[in-house]
Amino acid sequence: MPTERAPDPRLRGGTGEQGFTLVEVMVALLIFAMLAAAAVAILSLSVRVQGVTGQKLDAMAAVSRTTAILSADLAQAVDRPTRDEGGVLTPAMVAGPDAMRLVRGGWSNLDNAARPSVQKVAYRLNGNVLERVAWPLLDGAAPMEPAALMDHVRELHLRYRFNGAWLDQWQGQPGVALPQAAEVTIVRDDGMIYRQLFLVGTGYVGTAVMPQPGPSPSPTPTPNG
Repeated sequence: MPTERAPDPRLRGGTGEQGFTLVEVMVALLIFAMLAAAAVAILSLSVRVQGVTGQKLDAMAAVSRTTAILSADLAQAVDRPTRDEGGVLTPAMVAGPDAMRLVRGGWSNLDNAARPSVQKVAYRLNGNVLERVAWPLLDGAAPMEPAALMDHVRELHLRYRFNGAWLDQWQGQPGVALPQAAEVTIVRDDGMIYRQLFLVGTGYVGTAVMPQPGPSPSPTPTPNG
């Protein structure tokens, strides 16, 4: 008895499977393009945010570093006049509204070099860079290469406190070589303002006696006639 063979499904008119239409392919490509564009935008934004954050962190680190160096130099200021390259004697601290020079103690000498433990240093604004200048010797030496402390600085303002008054300049005199405090104001290019107060010469005691106002003397009594 002949056996009937099952019909070949490939010979059927329809398989129940359909491909994507052109419209569906175009929609899929459009969605993929939109997702890719969104991913690129997010990546670009994250890179910009990371760059700005890095700049802010660098600025904060520069401020902290500058503050620490200023605090150490000013707190250890000493009364030690020096001579410049021409042999001219200058006071221990000479300072103006945008620059200052002083002599500080506590200069570390780890390699036991033939130099003193005190050092002449200066602060100045060179262009838009706040610099610290140091000298290898106190008398008659040329300054070393300046060290950049902070860039993008628009303005530097300095004031000096003595006997309850703020002064724009300071030039030490015998017995009054150092002010009592210094105010440092730094204005950066982005408009940020940093203001800090520092004690000057915490171990220094001046020998000059400043005149102080006192009560008027009482009239001398006269004997009765």
